[in-house]
Amino acid sequence: MDRKILHKLSYGMYVISSAKEGKLDGQIANTVFQITSKPAKIAISINKENLTYEYIKYSNVFSVSILSTEAPFKFIGLFGFRSGRDINKFENVKYKIGVTGAPIVLDYSLGYIEAKVVDSVDVGTHVLFIGEVVDADSIQEGTPMTYDYYHNVVKGKTPPKAATYVGGS
Repeated sequence: MDRKILHKLSYGMYVISSAKEGKLDGQIANTVFQITSKPAKIAISINKENLTYEYIKYSNVFSVSILSTEAPFKFIGLFGFRSGRDINKFENVKYKIGVTGAPIVLDYSLGYIEAKVVDSVDVGTHVLFIGEVVDADSIQEGTPMTYDYYHNVVKGKTPPKAATYVGGS
């Protein structure tokens, strides 16, 4: 079976963030999708080993910052290949605290969505969090970064905890 064919599914590149007891964390994710319109609900997939998972599970809120094609690899690496257990990812990043209390990344973001968790589904290594949208706005005009763009133009790699990880890719 050629698991790399899964990379051909359409994905975006996002920073998913949350907060816990005054601490902030965020991570790169490629699985965010709208599931209903009234009320507006979205779903995200987060690895259970990630600190962001712990923060979302604790606070029941998350934000999605939609990355533009202008986001450099170093910025993506900060949120995608580093752990919030080891560094403060927000130390040198422009952000604001949203209405949910979750941080919203402003650097390289086209816009954001904030959601309150209304359900979750354990899918093995990951949890699918379903959130009702409580706020959303545009930050700037631009082109959203896709997972394909990240791999083929930015020449980025897939971290081992990503849902789309295929050994060494």
